[in-house]
Amino acid sequence: MRTKKELIDALIDHTNQSRATTEAFVEALGDILRASLVEEGEFVLPGVGKFTVKQKPAREGRNPATGATIKIPARKVPAFAAAKLLRDTVDQ
Repeated sequence: MRTKKELIDALIDHTNQSRATTEAFVEALGDILRASLVEEGEFVLPGVGKFTVKQKPAREGRNPATGATIKIPARKVPAFAAAKLLRDTVDQ
């Protein structure tokens, strides 16, 4: 599955819910995930894994076009750690 439409279609096939209900569910899940990362710094999807926020420190880098040294500011980035069930399922 590579697109949101494919995900929604697969969920409809598995749950027999309406398209509107399924689309609302997918939107709500995304909203809840983003809000949890901002507010709590993590979101756990049982059987799939844990999304967290990691702090990347400020560092120096180079502009590849000019070779000039630039300062890259500290930032927060999302990270994902797969659950054991997911890892075991993929490793079969």
